Amino acid sequence: MPPKEETPAANTMATSATHMSGKLEARIIGSAVAGVSELALFHPVDTVAKRLMSTETRVITLSSPAQTAANLNSAIFRNSAAESIGRKAVSLFPGIGYGAAYKVLQRVYKFGGQPVLLDSMTKRYGADFDERFGHKTGRTLLSATSGSLIGIGEVVLLPLDALKVKAQTSPEQLHGRGVVDIFAKEGFGLYRGAGLTAMRNAPGSFALFGGNTAAKIFMGVGEDGCRATWTQDAIASCVGATASITVAAPLDVIKTRIQNRPFDSPESGATIFKRLIQNEGVGGLFKGLTPKLLVVGPKLIFSFTIAQHLIGYFEHALK
Repeated sequence: MPPKEETPAANTMATSATHMSGKLEARIIGSAVAGVSELALFHPVDTVAKRLMSTETRVITLSSPAQTAANLNSAIFRNSAAESIGRKAVSLFPGIGYGAAYKVLQRVYKFGGQPVLLDSMTKRYGADFDERFGHKTGRTLLSATSGSLIGIGEVVLLPLDALKVKAQTSPEQLHGRGVVDIFAKEGFGLYRGAGLTAMRNAPGSFALFGGNTAAKIFMGVGEDGCRATWTQDAIASCVGATASITVAAPLDVIKTRIQNRPFDSPESGATIFKRLIQNEGVGGLFKGLTPKLLVVGPKLIFSFTIAQHLIGYFEHALK
């Protein structure tokens, strides 16, 4: 029997998989560099988003732009609201130590781990997905599903994320306490909101990797046997990230408020959700979404795009 002819779609996905898949060392290095780059540029924006999500009063007053500006100043800069511009800027870098550990480990796990799981799932279930959904849709769903499973597993890093959020929104809770002391005394309390985090990460990561793969297929990436360009990777990353952030926004707000609570005064996600709807309305579920969406493009250029290209580069260099 003659060998089966490889379709353009197959070439597309093979090239895409090669671009994100390679030696383990290449995945770790590429993803780690992406995490460090993202942290340096976007930690202040993440702080702004977290502080807005943690603000439990109405920020926007349509009838009074001056009051809205005052509310935003107080919500974003907290104790530095009345300080100089320089001090306000510095106040947006709290928790940088926890942020560095969390972001680098998260990117290595997510961007480096997803292609490993995707490779395994493609070998086991690729033919079944092709037969049931067609090649293009099947490969997109495989990429999305592997991303979703990786996202769920991300809860392992939740303690570092929780400490980062507290440093950004309620630094007084960490004042005078060392990392060892916090982990020893709080224990599994640092995993508060783990279920909600998994619920947020599953659809969010599904949309991120699925949207990225679908966009590349739509652009015909790999049909000529070449890897995606920087521009194509950036466009695909932005498509996936926009979908991911929007889908996960409501649960992200609730997760942030769970993590923002004092160690000795926890609240359930259900309680926070009910109070949020009562006091802030449905719009409260999307607080912080705008600053996140405003940096989706550059954020992904310096994270997802950099990870993909550096993984490809180091894969070749480390052969």
